[in-house]
Amino acid sequence: MKRIAVGVLGVFLTLAVAGCGGGGSSGPTQITTQILSSARFDGDIAQDPVSLTLTVTQGNPQSVFAGVDPVSGVEYRAFLDFPLTGVGGVPSNAVIVSATLDIFINRIDSSSSSIPIDIDLVSFLPPTLIGSDFSLDTQRAFLTTPINIFPATDVRQHVFIDVTTLMKEVQFRGLPDLQLRILENLRAAAPGRIEIDDTTVTRAPLLEVTYF
Repeated sequence: MKRIAVGVLGVFLTLAVAGCGGGGSSGPTQITTQILSSARFDGDIAQDPVSLTLTVTQGNPQSVFAGVDPVSGVEYRAFLDFPLTGVGGVPSNAVIVSATLDIFINRIDSSSSSIPIDIDLVSFLPPTLIGSDFSLDTQRAFLTTPINIFPATDVRQHVFIDVTTLMKEVQFRGLPDLQLRILENLRAAAPGRIEIDDTTVTRAPLLEVTYF
């Protein structure tokens, strides 16, 4: 996957690729588009383990956090917003071929060999985070993609995540944005926290979608 360095938000690359075909025939033309997350809507929500107080951070953050701080016990859930409408977006009637999320991990706080992470498809529209978006009961996920983050290999690296099923669900529901909640799966995990770069240059969260 190729990332283009730019200093603006939103869609910045659209590539047309010929569809597969044989015997002189060709399939539908496939389009690949790359979409930066909307930094003004990205953020995270932190919950204090004692008071259960929720702290919402949103709007042009340098980074967002997901997981449990192994020292303080504070749990973080990150939120990313990818706008799909407009020039260079994904048409509402498009058929999704594939979708990949690219995140850059600045830092990992964990003594475990791996951190199980859930990528939830949610909808926090209008795109303003509120405390209840932290709750798995109040802000229910439409679908979830589980992954593992490995402190030994993923820190200071790009991590590429297949989110094709989530993108197909977005199209099915007619949602104008792909909105993700990223959290640690605590059912089988020691505390661990990841810091996701959210600057607007080469390390910003990036969605790549191929469709026809």
